[in-house]
Amino acid sequence: MNANTPRPHPADTDRSTSELLSGTARDLPSGRHEFHKERLMAQIHDMQRAERTATPAPAQKRRLRLPRPAITLPLTAVAVAAAVVAGVWQTGSSGVRDSGVATGPALTTKIGTATTKGVPQLIDRISLAAADTSHPDVKPGQFIYIESKSADSFVKHVGDKSSLASHALHTRQVWESADGTEGWLIDPAVNDSPEGETLSLPDEQGNTPKATLNAPSFDYLAKLTTDPDELLAKIYEETEGMGNTPDQQAFTTIGDLLIESYPPAELYPALFKAASKIPGVVVVDDAVDAAGRHGIAVARLDETSGEREEWIFDRKTHVFLGERSVQVRKGTGEDALITPGTVLFTNAIMKRAVVDEMKQTPSQAG
Repeated sequence: MNANTPRPHPADTDRSTSELLSGTARDLPSGRHEFHKERLMAQIHDMQRAERTATPAPAQKRRLRLPRPAITLPLTAVAVAAAVVAGVWQTGSSGVRDSGVATGPALTTKIGTATTKGVPQLIDRISLAAADTSHPDVKPGQFIYIESKSADSFVKHVGDKSSLASHALHTRQVWESADGTEGWLIDPAVNDSPEGETLSLPDEQGNTPKATLNAPSFDYLAKLTTDPDELLAKIYEETEGMGNTPDQQAFTTIGDLLIESYPPAELYPALFKAASKIPGVVVVDDAVDAAGRHGIAVARLDETSGEREEWIFDRKTHVFLGERSVQVRKGTGEDALITPGTVLFTNAIMKRAVVDEMKQTPSQAG
């Protein structure tokens, strides 16, 4: 998502609020949609305040800083913002739609030591482990199944007061066909029903969008180049204008593919080799995923936001465990609420498999 979200136009409110919220929640991983909506609410509050006063001084202007989205949706986010401005967003007491996940105090962690020493060697070992990992082909009619655990911290607004809160650790299950046109999601942070909801296309507006790096299908990933230099060049090209910097967005895009997709066997090691060519990549000596598993991390600090994105690997096998986003630098203004050591998002991959039917789990298939 672009760091600076444009001011929404009233015409953007034509879509219903329920459709906007459903679309946004559907395309973001567990917990992230709530953080995004909270940040949008904060920006809109500032816009409304500015309208009631004279031209604001530079100190009054603040940039909308979002945690890394797994799918970048600038147009959807702008439309959601417009719906809030129009006053048609149905909210809970916190100013966002209530989710089925309990809230509590912000998540925190000890900030691990980062170093550039040993980065190439670690990524080489990770690439070798990835090349040895069995990745079955997804046949027509089959589905990729991914089960993960996640939690997140977010800025909560109640009236004029803001505080830092979190959504509790919960399980997320996703099914997706090889071509990406059929799918199902069960996630209490997103779904209104415990049975989940369809991800199948076309969407509510009759659109069947094409797969991209930020919204990939298995078939799309299978066609990507496995040359690390060419792959990284494509990532930079397709994500131009997204995120806070090109390098950070490239790192983020690769990280997204590790979490909720199933990269083909040939592509998997190429992703890590491409990541090693991004400036600013470091090794973090100790990081913990959402399931409490300790490992070593490949990471990069977003200099603009002060967040460090960490990809966590088993220290011995170098298998990917999950990822988290940790605040390592104190922000200013309202962002000062997010103090160093705050875990903005944490995820752990528990199962990743190919199954024969929608909503079938590996244990049922076995």
